[in-house]
Amino acid sequence: MAKTEENLRNICRWSLEGMTALVTGGSKGLGEAVVEELAMLGARVHTCARNETQLQECVREWQAKGFEVTTSVCNVSSRDQREKLMENVASIFQGKLNILVSLCIRA
Repeated sequence: MAKTEENLRNICRWSLEGMTALVTGGSKGLGEAVVEELAMLGARVHTCARNETQLQECVREWQAKGFEVTTSVCNVSSRDQREKLMENVASIFQGKLNILVSLCIRA
């Protein structure tokens, strides 16, 4: 079997259609890669980061790829901002969150 066929079969096997995901720290590096992978597999993804400019750049790229990704500016080390983030996510996903990936790393 050709490698391309095998890859397509595996993608179909791992569909995340109908799933929702929150990825913290999703505007660069590993977080950005996780957001893209989840979205490519069909999940509706929300991500947050501290840098609004980086988030906006990512959103433009994700929209161009046809991914369904929403974003929030949030510093998850702040309790108030975490609570606001969860309120936003609950509203966007109608209270349904299937996947949480926490990738906030302070350098």
